[in-house]
Amino acid sequence: MTTTAPQPLENAAEESWELRLYVAGQTPKSVTALANLKRYCEQYLPGRYVLEVIDLLKNPQLAEGDQILAIPTLVRKVPEPIRKIIGDLSNEERVLVGLDIRPIDYKASH
Repeated sequence: MTTTAPQPLENAAEESWELRLYVAGQTPKSVTALANLKRYCEQYLPGRYVLEVIDLLKNPQLAEGDQILAIPTLVRKVPEPIRKIIGDLSNEERVLVGLDIRPIDYKASH
């Protein structure tokens, strides 16, 4: 079957993903990280993710639970194990590898 649309994930047919993005206000890096993350989620995890954005300027105490040391930081809570990625998430391949997102056609082309 040939298609140009993004392929579904091989390991997420029944999995839902819980993601948290820690930011500090509307800084350029935070805005970029959120935009990149939303794009990746819609492309690779459509209908299978919950995204929570936590602004540490409003809720600084929430940084402690996930041991956030830098911002923006993306935390994958589910599926386990927990994974973290720091930065604006502009490197798509690094984000996919970091979150262990493997589109069916991704492995075949790399």
